Amino acid sequence: MNFIEFNSSPNPTIGVEIELQLIDNVTFDLKNISHKILTNIDKKFSDRIKYELFESMIEINTGICNTIQDVNDDLKQTLSYLEDILLNYNASINFSSLHPFARGKNQIITNDTRYKRIMKDLQIIGTRFITQGLHVHIGIQDSEKTINVNNALRMYLPLLLALTTSSPFYEGEDTGLHSYRTKIFESLPLAGLPDYLDDWNHFVKLTNNLTDAKVIKSVKDLWWEVRPHPGFGTVEVRICDIPINFKEILALVALIQALVVALQNLKKYPNVHIQILESNKWQAVRYGLEGVFIDPLTLKQLTIRKAIEDLCKLVEPAMISLGSSKYFTTVEEILTKGTGSSKKRELFRTSKSFEFVIRSLKEQFYD
Repeated sequence: MNFIEFNSSPNPTIGVEIELQLIDNVTFDLKNISHKILTNIDKKFSDRIKYELFESMIEINTGICNTIQDVNDDLKQTLSYLEDILLNYNASINFSSLHPFARGKNQIITNDTRYKRIMKDLQIIGTRFITQGLHVHIGIQDSEKTINVNNALRMYLPLLLALTTSSPFYEGEDTGLHSYRTKIFESLPLAGLPDYLDDWNHFVKLTNNLTDAKVIKSVKDLWWEVRPHPGFGTVEVRICDIPINFKEILALVALIQALVVALQNLKKYPNVHIQILESNKWQAVRYGLEGVFIDPLTLKQLTIRKAIEDLCKLVEPAMISLGSSKYFTTVEEILTKGTGSSKKRELFRTSKSFEFVIRSLKEQFYD
């Protein structure tokens, strides 16, 4: 068995990855220009701005951050730089987990060996994969703690998704869901909620078995909604849609950092039934904040809103110690005013125009 080294992170460092849509400023449709943009990127941003599966997408990521203020400063610097470049192409970026009317068949696959291999395997499923997500890495001290946290986080993932839903429309239709992105993502092999892991050796053995069987080429092919990241020394939360407001992005990152810190100090979590976790996730996908949540440990039924309030109580000491408790206000605003999916539906209901929805939300992004 090949040993997989975990690069320990003594502090709860933060790394944020955001997949962005590139849209035309006239048509508001997706625009296949990432290869042009990346040829113009200054070297100091080469680790911050990267290509994605399609030419109409681009990924930005932070460096290693210690605080939410660091994340704020890092993201704003990269976004400002990227937006300046996009002016040359009469284009801009859009924060959303699904474009409301773009068609997958019109997107150009990025000229990358790994992406070409994936698309050859996925066939029509791949053409539907015009989705964007928010991925958050939090540093953990050792590999065994990472496994415990990974197991425990599975229970809270539906709540994080419910707070971020922003993908109700797909190819011009209202899907009836708050996060259709999640259902598209589930169609990928090895995606979705991960199984319970006994310990680090269990994770290593599983990864080695899948690699030896040629099911995956590396850990990167485990498209779980939360996963250990050995190279970074982190646990990576991947379930979130992209919030449509910058302060909401920061609030979710703060909540995830505090949750990981809180879970590190709790006892090992039991192997709760995957069907309960899947049911909770479906409630978040379908109903968002209006869904029902079954406590995986007690089987008590709660509203998702009440479960999020309980989550906030759990992480409050960690938020205070990390200096990020001010972001509770934003979480409360989300619970009161709704997420991106609800706001998009309301904007479309009043305007009957997806272009108006995109333009309005872009104008409000930094509010």
